[in-house]
Amino acid sequence: MDLDGNRIIAADRQTVWRALNNAKVLQASIPGCSELTGTPEDGFEVVVTQKVGPVKATFTGSVSLTDIIEGESYRLNGAGKGGAAGFAKGGAAIRLEDVEGGTDLIYKVEARVGGKLAQLGSRVVHGVAMKLADQFFDNFELNVAPLQEAADKYEEEKPEKGWFGKVLDWIKNLTG
Repeated sequence: MDLDGNRIIAADRQTVWRALNNAKVLQASIPGCSELTGTPEDGFEVVVTQKVGPVKATFTGSVSLTDIIEGESYRLNGAGKGGAAGFAKGGAAIRLEDVEGGTDLIYKVEARVGGKLAQLGSRVVHGVAMKLADQFFDNFELNVAPLQEAADKYEEEKPEKGWFGKVLDWIKNLTG
């Protein structure tokens, strides 16, 4: 199954990048995620409960990041097992681009499922995957908004340079 698309996130690219690498933001964004631990450097361990058609299962898995270009793109590689429900394996290429009004998050996902999930048929699985992707991005946008607001507030309230900072600037100007 392949799934690709994009979503405009109303935040600057650095804020979106930080959120994509933050376990708490990701856990709050992934539908059905009850646990997500780890770091971008070491990978993440995840527990997600989902219902796909008549099959409901708790999946445990791991996700690693490769091909990282800081602030711009990376590739997610993951696998999860859901007991009798089956398994899912796949990857996603994620790329960020600056656009008017925020950041364009572009994704291309390839996934394979097996077990009872595969028996449901590709149309059912693809439909659920699209629904989950939309839910993820809706949740992600809600979780990124406070981060962008905090960054904007910091910029607005940045303290004026004190006398020492002004003296340093004056010395820098003198020495060119």
